[in-house]
Amino acid sequence: MDFEPYPFEKLNTLLKDITPSKNYEALTLTIGEPQFETPAFIQKTLCENSSQLKKYPKTSGEDYLVKSMTGFVQKRFGVSLQESEIIPTFGTREVLFNFPQFLLFGKEKPVMAYTNPFYQIYEGAAIASQAEVIHINLEEKNAFKPVIDEQSLKKCDLVILNFPNNPTASVLTLDELAEWVKLAQKYDFVLLNDECYSEIYTNKSVPSLLEASIYAKNESFKNVLVINSISKRSSAPGLRSGFIAGDQEILKEYMKYRTYVGCASPLPLQSAAAAAWSDEAHVAVSRDIYKRNFELAQEILGCEISDATFYVWLKVDDALDFTCRLYEEYNVKVLPGEFLGRSDKNGINPGEGYIRIALVESEDRTKEALKRIKECLS
Repeated sequence: MDFEPYPFEKLNTLLKDITPSKNYEALTLTIGEPQFETPAFIQKTLCENSSQLKKYPKTSGEDYLVKSMTGFVQKRFGVSLQESEIIPTFGTREVLFNFPQFLLFGKEKPVMAYTNPFYQIYEGAAIASQAEVIHINLEEKNAFKPVIDEQSLKKCDLVILNFPNNPTASVLTLDELAEWVKLAQKYDFVLLNDECYSEIYTNKSVPSLLEASIYAKNESFKNVLVINSISKRSSAPGLRSGFIAGDQEILKEYMKYRTYVGCASPLPLQSAAAAAWSDEAHVAVSRDIYKRNFELAQEILGCEISDATFYVWLKVDDALDFTCRLYEEYNVKVLPGEFLGRSDKNGINPGEGYIRIALVESEDRTKEALKRIKECLS
């Protein structure tokens, strides 16, 4: 299998011969990892349940974890899920990699489509599945929303969307998501929305594809799935707690597959994750921090405040050159957009000419980094 190096490996290669300025403290705004303490009640729950390490965890997850996740979906999106319509997972990266392999296994010429630029695990899954890839370019002229090409969708077995979007921070409305649900029924492809940033919104909550499925009169979620994660919402990526939810017919067979994968979450982590999924107060605190960071980006760089995520997708003349200069002269690391995208059949990489800035630091550190970026832009 010929996998591309991850974007952060490419960044290390790009910067390896550059000595950053010693006049500034190093600041890194590359990875989407919240730089805040995991809330104390989550850590406390983890410690209190450490004795459970002596037990093997079930692949299907403990009942209390499933209940906390379905409770989250009910409270947040107004969607009542049966237990057969949700599977706890070890984060979402493993799902995004192994679910396409499960779904596409045995198909003679499988076809996957996904948004571009993208989270690179989508591409890894396509390579491992030996699938033809159709890139759905997200471009400024379309407000970084996916343009529907029905001729391409006719060929698809699996379509992966990612809204709220990493890296462009764009959001789809309930009506826009519902259009995709209808297309999944019309052309009989599986539609998966990666919703890991659904809880990091600035003003108004953003919809789920599950809501859109019901809105589109697809109450059984046929061909519709979502994934979500605790990593961003709870500043707890190390808990590796996520879920996949939707079409129970697909999930029934996927559950059998998962018993062979061997990625059940340890019981102390499940206990801590259940506490986190069941609480909304700590998430509101995080949202306020990210909103303030977006306000700083607006004040300093003139960026619009995004509806969701904690990313700024900033247009620059030459992203590679700017990234190198910013590191050399101001000791700030950002991620060039072309590392997150691929050239389509027309040779267009929609990530070119952009940098991704992850606003995951404290207010003071974010402000300092943004001021340096502004100086470099000048």
